[in-house]
Amino acid sequence: MLTQKILLLDVNKSFVMNLEKYRLRKLSPCLRVFFVLCFFLIASHYLNVEAQKDKPNGKLRGKKPPPGKCDQGNESKCCKERKFYTTYKCSPPVIASTKATLIINNFEEGHDGGGPSECDNNYHLDKEPMVALSTGWYNKRSRCLKYINIHGNGRTVKVKVVDECNSTMGCDDEHDYQPVCSNNIVDASKAVWKALGVPESTNKWGQTDIYWSDA
Repeated sequence: MLTQKILLLDVNKSFVMNLEKYRLRKLSPCLRVFFVLCFFLIASHYLNVEAQKDKPNGKLRGKKPPPGKCDQGNESKCCKERKFYTTYKCSPPVIASTKATLIINNFEEGHDGGGPSECDNNYHLDKEPMVALSTGWYNKRSRCLKYINIHGNGRTVKVKVVDECNSTMGCDDEHDYQPVCSNNIVDASKAVWKALGVPESTNKWGQTDIYWSDA
């Protein structure tokens, strides 16, 4: 919120300077106040829309996994029947160093990763450093097979994006009957966790805060 206010003040200051540049200062004080107020309201609306982009957009009703479905390796959770899960179309804005929650995923066939990776329609070994990104960050495949840097535990690791951690769908066979992914997730293979040096014996293993950036 503080950042938005600063941006709004900067934009408003720029607008006033433009008023001077185009000699609108010759207008009456009342008209000048009217123009500034109108611009302030428009800018406020724009910033409010931007701030709402990473907010929930709906609910998805859970389904009970059929027998033999929903691998609970890596402490994965299974959908619960009739429970509603929040869905997101967007993720927080990507900046130079974007805060995220790192979780663990197995991209091998028959495990908690569900179907093959969306970017290349293949399964991948646990020893390969790769990730899936929440729907908003995945951005309609725009980061497919590209690299990002993950900063965490005092280390930086370069990894490949191979899949989407779907924030709009879940509780079905394609997603191994697991809940909808939150909108701030980097879902990483074990190789990434090991490269970051996170010990499996600590409570950080499986879920920890990190920052990421496009490589």
